[in-house]
Amino acid sequence: MKTVLVTGGSGAIGGACARAFAQNGYLPIVQYCANREDAERLAKDTGGVALQADLTDEASANALFEQAGKIDALVHCAGVAKREMLCDMTSESWRRVIDADLTSAFFAARGAVKQMMWHGGKIVLVGSIWGQCGASCEAAYAAAKAGLIGLAKSLAKEYPNVQTNCLCPGVIDTPMNGFLSEEEKKDLAAQIPAGRFGTAEEVAQAALFLAGADYITGQVLAVNGGLYL
Repeated sequence: MKTVLVTGGSGAIGGACARAFAQNGYLPIVQYCANREDAERLAKDTGGVALQADLTDEASANALFEQAGKIDALVHCAGVAKREMLCDMTSESWRRVIDADLTSAFFAARGAVKQMMWHGGKIVLVGSIWGQCGASCEAAYAAAKAGLIGLAKSLAKEYPNVQTNCLCPGVIDTPMNGFLSEEEKKDLAAQIPAGRFGTAEEVAQAALFLAGADYITGQVLAVNGGLYL
């Protein structure tokens, strides 16, 4: 049985990824930072295991991969978002988002590559449409997600036997977008050619596709309903 490590597994997209991979024969390892209850419930439901780690901390991230053992795929979903104008942003706020969204990916990818370089594997970094086109009031988030694209492309060149790609969801119906009013959601959906928000399950299916692709590496796969072409 193949094993997949899903970071941010207690979140909406991470949870959907763990379930989709489990339904397709993978043993999911669900990483969580603070939301132990949801992560353990998900692990129980999918026949996997839940492991705690703070991926912004190098020692904690290294310990996660020691506990996880051999993995065949890494789906990195961990991250946070914060809305604020650049001039109102403190250096601490900037670092928190960059560490949670980009530095965590560095630690996770490095931990995965160190073992996958010997037997091969798949890495899917979950970025964002805002990393492709930028986002007003989310400069730190957009910068971090753009960094994931560069990281994925670089890893694809450095380690050819580890197929590494970046998945860029558009506007997905998750709690992260819960700050939007119903009217704002309606207006935003009208701007999407598909006419609606995406679902976490649709993102998970794209991650599953990339994890099964042997001749796709260093690419950016957009799951955005045509919002950014």
